[in-house]
Amino acid sequence: MTAEIYERLNKVFIETFGDETIKIFPEMTADDLDEWDSVTHISLVLAVEEEFGQRLNASEIGNLENVAAMVALLERKMAR
Repeated sequence: MTAEIYERLNKVFIETFGDETIKIFPEMTADDLDEWDSVTHISLVLAVEEEFGQRLNASEIGNLENVAAMVALLERKMAR
């Protein structure tokens, strides 16, 4: 399931940032993309919620350290 989540999440990043060259990786953070600011962060979260059909609350989002943490959160939520 992890590989599928990464694949789907990568598509969300590409669409949100409008950059076909993006390749997400587990340690990736906002510091790795110049375009990743507070506004695009909100757009990214909304796009992730839509793609995965999961609601992410503020505390969950605030605890995300990197892409790997987002993938782990999505795995837990989808397993319910």
